[in-house]
Amino acid sequence: MIEKIPENLRASLITVILSLVSGLTAVSFMLLVNLIYSKTILSFSLRSRSYFLLASLAVVLVTSLLAGLLLRFFSPEAAGSGIPQVKAAYWKEMGQIELKAGIVKYVAGAITIGGGTSLGREGPSVFLGSAIATNLSGVFGFARRQRRGPNVVGASSGLAAAFNAPLASITFIIEEILGDLNSRHLGSVILAAVSGAFVVHAVIGRQPAFKMPSVENVSWNHYLVIPAVAVVAAFIGVVFQKGTLALRARFRKHQAIPLWAKPIIGGLATWVIGVSLFMFTGKLGVFSLGYQDLSAALSNDFPWKVAGILVLGKLVATIISYASGGCGGIFAPSLFLGGMSGFFLAGLFSRWLTLQPSDHIVLAAVGMTACLGAVVRAPLTSLLIVFEMTHQFELVPGLLLGTLISQGIARLGGHLNFYEALLVQDGHELHKIKPPLDIRSWQNLPVSAIANYRPVVLKSLETAELKKAIEKFPYNSFPVIQDGQVKGIVSRENIRKFLSGKNELEIWPAAYCFDDETIKEVGNRFIESPASMLIVIARDDGQIKGLITLHDLIRAQAAVEE
Repeated sequence: MIEKIPENLRASLITVILSLVSGLTAVSFMLLVNLIYSKTILSFSLRSRSYFLLASLAVVLVTSLLAGLLLRFFSPEAAGSGIPQVKAAYWKEMGQIELKAGIVKYVAGAITIGGGTSLGREGPSVFLGSAIATNLSGVFGFARRQRRGPNVVGASSGLAAAFNAPLASITFIIEEILGDLNSRHLGSVILAAVSGAFVVHAVIGRQPAFKMPSVENVSWNHYLVIPAVAVVAAFIGVVFQKGTLALRARFRKHQAIPLWAKPIIGGLATWVIGVSLFMFTGKLGVFSLGYQDLSAALSNDFPWKVAGILVLGKLVATIISYASGGCGGIFAPSLFLGGMSGFFLAGLFSRWLTLQPSDHIVLAAVGMTACLGAVVRAPLTSLLIVFEMTHQFELVPGLLLGTLISQGIARLGGHLNFYEALLVQDGHELHKIKPPLDIRSWQNLPVSAIANYRPVVLKSLETAELKKAIEKFPYNSFPVIQDGQVKGIVSRENIRKFLSGKNELEIWPAAYCFDDETIKEVGNRFIESPASMLIVIARDDGQIKGLITLHDLIRAQAAVEE
């Protein structure tokens, strides 16, 4: 029936269908997280202190254990935020995300976040949207190599539904995944964001994510505090990024802790910090999203000194929760840390400056934008998310200034944003190929246009070097280069069998190509290589420049044909 629809309308209809299903998945995920949290941690907090201690501990342990078992035995790639996986799938796997990973992310994420672990639901919503859209697109005849479009359509709809922020969803996809304002997928991304927003409006309503009073009578004094808030909030974002990456690297090295047990460490850390601060302050902000306490701060109904204490507790709990392999994202914790730090500084500076109640709200919003912007390095997205989640136009001038300052501070965290740093830590090198729009021009491109000039190579065949390579990098084959000469290529499977003592290490002969040869000229040469890999050398001096795999060739050509 769909095939009978005119072609110019068919693509839009399919995009809308994929977006609506992805948006519904994200909304159901949000409702499930809220339901689990309200029936457990929130409900327990209304009982006696001893009951809260024991019941919350039981919930955190059980949910973390269940999530760890799901990740270990069904889909380890469903751990974490999900946004790095979406980005890697778009650039390396033609967009495809396995449905099994989406199902595990849905269940494990809901019980992890709903059970109180200090992580967010927005990143998983992006992953869920992409997983649903890429798999559902197969029903409409999309081949596996044609699913980059559905990938970003599902991501856009999922984020728009999770945040009730369609404009921020569009800018996030552009800034973080596509990296190209002229992408052919931009129209579909916009339509998907609108569809995702429609879903959340239809199911939940038009209310913003954070409730706050109207911002009126803002004084000029708050502009004196905005730079301090932006610097502190952005610095907290930098500490979060560097701390999480460092601790995550240590967890990856300690193989003695089984994968299924690692989320329990993050859950227990959240519980210890959360119940300690609850006993001291009566606040639950360390647990789960923390949006209730953040909404109270944005309504000026929160002790400013307590806000500062919660920032420290939430920061440590989130670092441990994410680094230990918990199933959840970092949007919500980043917004919480920034908002609470801004509100704390507003209260602190009130001792020396006259600040209106509206000034406190603006400074909290500036902190949210600055902290999130420092972590994800997507300034437009950070600004628009806070604006759309609060629906307050009066915040815009302060948000613009805070965003500008935060991007300068963010460079202290390194040249990569949080998601890119995670991919590098996992051994992924995103080689973003943007080929010409027609197939003939594509075939006439030189090999140098798509070659990988930073390949992972083995410089020795020592056992430690081999073990390190397959543990750190996900590649199927590795060139062996010693003394500047290519000795051959070894496969991942052969290395595994060699390390287990099952056979000798087999080195395959390498196939070569020159960096100035065209794509068309080297296409059939992959047959000569048992590893489907060509070593790229310079014609003038024969120096090794990089490599190109058959997967690189197919992925780039698929981008032209979309």
